[in-house]
Amino acid sequence: MNASDQATSKFLSLILRHKPGTIGLTLDENGWTDTDELITKMNAHGHSLTFEKLKAIVDNNDKKRFAFSEDYK
Repeated sequence: MNASDQATSKFLSLILRHKPGTIGLTLDENGWTDTDELITKMNAHGHSLTFEKLKAIVDNNDKKRFAFSEDYK
């Protein structure tokens, strides 16, 4: 993982695990959020994210902190 992806991964951890309100994101009762909304809000707050970059971070995170839900379309 390059330095940019690592920085994005750390910010995603902060947002998805501790402070979703930092970017105006709301998680559901199980801690999930809409992928498109996450990408839009990350970009709006100066953190460049595409679906491809998000997928690479999810797939390559050594601590397995992230996952797509099984019903993701």
